Amino acid sequence: MQALAFVDLETTGASATKDRITEIGIVLVDEDGVREWNQLVHPQARIPLFIEQLTGISNEMVADAPSFAQVGGEVAELLEGRLFIAHNARFDYSFLKNEFSRVGITFRPQVLCTVKLSRALYPHFHRHNLDSLIERHGLQAKDRHRALADAQLIHQFWTQAYEQFSDEIVDAVVQRLVGRSSLPSNIDPLLIHDLPEAPGVYLFYGENDLPLYIGKSVNIRNRVLAHFGADHKNNKEMSLAQQLRRIDWIETAGELGALLTESKLIKEMMPVHNQRLRRKSALCAWQLQQQGEHLRPMLTWADHLDFGAQDNLYGLYHCLRDAQKALRSVAEQHGLCLGVLGLEKTAAGRPCFAHQLKKCRGACVGMEAPLAHATRLLIAMQKLKLAVWPYPGAIGVREGEDLHVIDRWCYLGTAKNEAEIAELLQAGVPAFDRDTYMLLSKSLKKAEVVVLPGVLEMVG
Repeated sequence: MQALAFVDLETTGASATKDRITEIGIVLVDEDGVREWNQLVHPQARIPLFIEQLTGISNEMVADAPSFAQVGGEVAELLEGRLFIAHNARFDYSFLKNEFSRVGITFRPQVLCTVKLSRALYPHFHRHNLDSLIERHGLQAKDRHRALADAQLIHQFWTQAYEQFSDEIVDAVVQRLVGRSSLPSNIDPLLIHDLPEAPGVYLFYGENDLPLYIGKSVNIRNRVLAHFGADHKNNKEMSLAQQLRRIDWIETAGELGALLTESKLIKEMMPVHNQRLRRKSALCAWQLQQQGEHLRPMLTWADHLDFGAQDNLYGLYHCLRDAQKALRSVAEQHGLCLGVLGLEKTAAGRPCFAHQLKKCRGACVGMEAPLAHATRLLIAMQKLKLAVWPYPGAIGVREGEDLHVIDRWCYLGTAKNEAEIAELLQAGVPAFDRDTYMLLSKSLKKAEVVVLPGVLEMVG
């Protein structure tokens, strides 16, 4: 049986960094049974009148109470190794963490919020505050808004949950909500409760805020937890977990926004563990040019190209080897002549090697007319052809309330109003990016597109 601590605090206000604890109530549950601990605490500050009226704890009541520094060691011992359970757990956890920090005690428990537990087990109910749980489940409140009484209510709710559902169901929900089986030790465990179950991008940082990894998901929380659920099986995930110091995230309206933002941030920040989507300095494409009587593919580099505007471009590659590999594959599939394509050096009038294997129709030795070979080459290269930007200027791709601004296959950014659109357009078009082009060339076919002539006129 896992040892549990049901915790509730009373405080001088709602700010964990400025306000202080006035009372601590804990219900401890383990193999030895149930025991309770309660202590008034001198907050070393005045308790506001409205807080006195809410909790019933007055300045006179805490005048002779010990400070947290005097009881912090005992509280730490009571909570050590236990699952920390509280209603709206971030509140209680944050106050205790700050108090422990002031006295030099590290506090990193596993944390479960019973608000989230109630939502998971009883999704058909709209409200999950403690008063709603009292009414709904018939909990017995002895002295509402006092620390121990509220901790007892949380314990009652926990007990009822196990009576109404099987142990397996509740245990599975608890494990999912806690999400701590292999959570990196340097990460605040309550951060897991803040991670949104929404589309977006998450960012992992190491020492000195070094970007480690950027990823995207339609459910940020599930994807982040998946990283650390597998870190004992995957060397990369293990290394990432050991280096991790901070997690941040950016919510988006949908999957397209997440994909575009991920690609953009990776190229800007160059995270250590991202390789595939990093910006490559070199970019080239094939162009079909007439040389003598033959149509030949000629490799042209980015400095001489206007991607998105030129019609005669085929494929996008980061190096000569990749470009030649792709062209050779096309040649082999369609029986094209490697000599005519420039992939093999042959003397005039001599057959290419593929012709000797009967895989070339003989354009190299005049057995296939140059026009016939050129026609087959055009057909074969069609699947590699880059799409020309089909709009007169910039467009917006609508996703929820967001508008992703795109121009010549380049992602300028996401806006919510005309002022933001104008600002993005004024910043100019960024360098052409292969990954963004590949993403948009597929996505625009089914996206809700808004042409932006009015904004163009306004900023032009």
